[in-house]
Amino acid sequence: MLMSAGTVVLVGTAVFAVGCATGGTGLRDGGPARTEAVAKATPSGPTPEDSASASSGRPLKKVDPVGLLMKDPKVSTEVKRDLKPCSGKEYPVDVSYGKVTGGPVVDIVVNVLSCADALGRGTYVYRSDGTAYENVFSDEQPPVYSEIDRGDLVVTKQVYGKSDALAYPSGEDVITYRWNGEKFTEQDRVHSEYSNVVDGGVQPAPVTSQKN
Repeated sequence: MLMSAGTVVLVGTAVFAVGCATGGTGLRDGGPARTEAVAKATPSGPTPEDSASASSGRPLKKVDPVGLLMKDPKVSTEVKRDLKPCSGKEYPVDVSYGKVTGGPVVDIVVNVLSCADALGRGTYVYRSDGTAYENVFSDEQPPVYSEIDRGDLVVTKQVYGKSDALAYPSGEDVITYRWNGEKFTEQDRVHSEYSNVVDGGVQPAPVTSQKN
């Protein structure tokens, strides 16, 4: 997994998160792991105090990612309906803060996962002008997961054939997007095709093609 340029904050006391390494398993190795609480507040936008800390890339203290999603008209009804705690108050949401649109406040990348298998169900980028947040990117074609890497948005999508089991996708697309001042545009795409040999012996390295 590419390292995120922002700080990862999880909703609740624990969350199903995507780990680091990918192979032919379809799930990122590592499974549910990280734990850290998010302070509760309204999602209307940061205060001046928040903006000061945001300029350094630290998490905004008064942002509720679940609230952002539920009030966002661009988030599908299906995602909102299924966005419930997996247990107790633990939501299956991954949140990253970092500079990805060049705005005055750090941006928020929110990944919604499934409780059962921690697969990405939707990914969203929120940009702030200092007063309110706007959804400037969304992908609800699962499984999908986004990260911030050195100022770019990197989206990973598993590719499945008709006969593929959930644990064994045919391949993976890693797409790099860059903000052009108004929207994200695709800069690079790497497609990996996995071997269908999953039992007995070591699986060969994936066949990779790259689009610049």
